[in-house]
Amino acid sequence: MRWSQTLLPTLKEIPAEAEAISHILMIRAGLIRKLTSGVYTYLPFGLKVLEKVEAIVREEMDRKGGQELLLPAIQPAELWEKSGRMKALGRDMIQFEDRHGKLNVLGPTHEEVITFLVKNEVSSYRQLPLILYQIQTKFRDEARPRFGVIRSREFIMKDAYSFDRDQAGLNESYSRMYEAYREIFRRCGLRAIPVEADTGVMGGDVSHEFMIPAVNGEDRIVLCEQCGYSVSMDKAECLSPAEPETTDVPEKPLQETATPNLRSVAEVAGFLKVSPSELIKTLIYVIEGKGAAVLVRGDHEVNETKLSRALGGAEVKMADAQTIEKLTGGPVGFSGPVGLKNLKIIADVSLKGGSDFVSGANKADTHLLNVNEGRDFKADLWADLRDITETDACPRCGKVLNITTAIEIGHVFKLGTKYSEALDARFLNEKGENLPVIMGCYGIGVTRIIAACVEQNHDNSGIVWPLSLSPFQVVVLPLGPNPELIQVSEEVYEGLKNVGLEVLLDDRDLRAGVKFKDADLIGIPLQVVIGEKGLARSEIEIKVRKSGAKSVLPRAGVCEGILQLLKEL
Repeated sequence: MRWSQTLLPTLKEIPAEAEAISHILMIRAGLIRKLTSGVYTYLPFGLKVLEKVEAIVREEMDRKGGQELLLPAIQPAELWEKSGRMKALGRDMIQFEDRHGKLNVLGPTHEEVITFLVKNEVSSYRQLPLILYQIQTKFRDEARPRFGVIRSREFIMKDAYSFDRDQAGLNESYSRMYEAYREIFRRCGLRAIPVEADTGVMGGDVSHEFMIPAVNGEDRIVLCEQCGYSVSMDKAECLSPAEPETTDVPEKPLQETATPNLRSVAEVAGFLKVSPSELIKTLIYVIEGKGAAVLVRGDHEVNETKLSRALGGAEVKMADAQTIEKLTGGPVGFSGPVGLKNLKIIADVSLKGGSDFVSGANKADTHLLNVNEGRDFKADLWADLRDITETDACPRCGKVLNITTAIEIGHVFKLGTKYSEALDARFLNEKGENLPVIMGCYGIGVTRIIAACVEQNHDNSGIVWPLSLSPFQVVVLPLGPNPELIQVSEEVYEGLKNVGLEVLLDDRDLRAGVKFKDADLIGIPLQVVIGEKGLARSEIEIKVRKSGAKSVLPRAGVCEGILQLLKEL
């Protein structure tokens, strides 16, 4: 392909709206352009990368026995009502009424649709096991789209679904998909870490996320280098503290103290000269329409996924300032567990048996000293509610933990019978028993893979594509208007195409410096530099984009030499 005839608009400047390095470079290198918030156009360069990702996904899914189909993006809302997920996804769901007044959604995922299909097409154990997959555009009305295609409102996913007779069959399907994912990410040049994960609104009891460590990752993962423990922040288990030792020291009396306009943990701890761990942080939530006080230590943060899980999957939402004052009697920043009425108290296990805490007094500019659990307040529910920290020990081996940010690019679930029971997808087994199909679900963020690849494969000059995803394998850079130089460049370009390579010829009438900068920015693995000095010696320079290593090939054998270099990448 000739650059002069290609829509490949590179940019020197950093786009104002871009935060993540992948977002910046995907725009600067001419892969994408923003249409509106969270919605992007893929330009020819970006589409070639996307198609390569999809090809790898298809090859590995087919290799594991998957069958591709295509499910509709428009889905009747009644299916989501039957599964119970209409409320769970809430405003993230893009909904519309058709001309007949029927409510529809633009599919954010396809569990309901695929289950409906199998319900009507599969009736016997002889038709199982079955793995079906698709590569499809999904839609979610994200409250805050960010980081380009990492969190967008329209995106492409590969989702697969397994259907089995029993748990043993599900385990086998799950294992096959798990291994397929590892191979997909390896072939895409990604260092993916599988971690235990929360199942969330998808349901089921077992799931793993595939994470790409990245500075701009939205998620956090917890790793132990000693024993290999790897888990998402929402699933990381915090060990319960040891039971406090009993002493004969008399308890200190509860005492009010003035804390004028001091609301945050840091402000109160500094003023009272105590550690943040000696404070009880009291957060007021609305849970299924009712108020609740959630307690954690001052140096800890509430994990809302854990909170919801402790409450059986209930929807949890932080109360606003007006609701807090109505429920506690005091303003924001001064809530505490002592004296609360008609509020359920849900406490993190780290507070159990603790004494001499500081907490809000549910009164403006006032805190309480010497708050004791058991004497001054009692929790209605104890649970692991907080984010794990690097000061916590590994729950498996007791060693040091490492917490890092990451991008989720894949998620696999053992769904069990959640959807088959809700939508009545059943089969007859060998004994003639009518049983619900056992399901698994396996998703890959196809467009996210591109961003993740850029996050892991770039330098100060631009993208460094792995050979498997690069839109072209070679870029030919003629440096100057010399007719002989142009002719040789054309010969090399045609020769490389004839041996089956994907080649970009930079035939633009631009300075050598501009061509070099653009070539580094777009990140094609091999750069073929054709200059006058080299031609005088019948030599052509080759630069490896990743390492910067340069070599010289004879003009007569340049195509064969390039083929050999590509094999070594």
